[in-house]
Amino acid sequence: MIDFRSDTVTRPSLKMRNAISQAEVGDDVYGDDPTVNELEQWSAERHGFEAAIFCSSGTQANLLALMAHCERGDEYLCGQQAHNYKFEGGGAAVLGSIQPQPIENEKDGTICLTKLAQAIKPDDSHFACTKLVSIENTINGKVLPLQYLADLRAFVNKHQLSLHLDGARVYNAATALDVDITEIAQHFDTMSVCLSKGLGAPIGSLLFGPTDLIIKARRWRKVLGGGMRQAGILCAAAKIALTENVEKLKVDHENAQYLALQLNNIKGINVNVSQVMTNMVFAKIDKSIDIYAVASALKAQNIIISPSENMRLVTHLDISKEDIDSFISALISVLA
Repeated sequence: MIDFRSDTVTRPSLKMRNAISQAEVGDDVYGDDPTVNELEQWSAERHGFEAAIFCSSGTQANLLALMAHCERGDEYLCGQQAHNYKFEGGGAAVLGSIQPQPIENEKDGTICLTKLAQAIKPDDSHFACTKLVSIENTINGKVLPLQYLADLRAFVNKHQLSLHLDGARVYNAATALDVDITEIAQHFDTMSVCLSKGLGAPIGSLLFGPTDLIIKARRWRKVLGGGMRQAGILCAAAKIALTENVEKLKVDHENAQYLALQLNNIKGINVNVSQVMTNMVFAKIDKSIDIYAVASALKAQNIIISPSENMRLVTHLDISKEDIDSFISALISVLA
């Protein structure tokens, strides 16, 4: 099966499966799982934070961050396209009683600092209390510039706000910028990292931050039903994802560029190759093409896409250059 829908479809390697079977475990709710404890301590130090907590998903990690930073009736500022605003079930409002204030993202994925400043509420009982800015990097495959992150850090300091990074694919950003992950992480009070996307672990995300906030997040994780017992079997795979699969993201990015170029050679499909910064390719499909029928025909050949007039295709560990060639050949055949 060749699956371009997302990098969430990656499957754990044999080494991960072996590590899972041999992991030393305990009851993590009691704090007794040595593999969980080792991952949280090591990863916090690796990313430049005081503490870390292992979570079942990126959605959970982001929600824990929002609930640790904000109280009932508080507000966080984010992009209109932010995953934790648009695609996470409204959890902040539903479960945290936290008001999101979305602001239109600029074309490069950033949020204008002037617009952010205008959205901060005055100290007045009529308004929610603005406490936090949350951004995403990468966002729709786009990488936020390091200078923007530094400017945003100065902005939140000036306005006495906290700063959270939804870093589901932050390692893709670091890879594209050719910098160590700490060059990005240093600007944030809290940061989430998804382990089950391009890094290839089967389950899990990490949330990093100061010790007091992570303690608060740990309590909310329990409230939300996220207290896992022998979670060391998952953390054993997570450690491999962070130590062995980061370098492989370069190949995903190269494959995305190759895929974009090949798609651009097909009549009725247009890709702005200059916008392919990481592992995501967005292809504009001409209305003359019934992309849903195409998707059905490709699925019969064990190739899966998410059909859309502005179609996203994602490269990852389980897609090789040869797989892309097979896809392009099948696509040309179906269109003919």
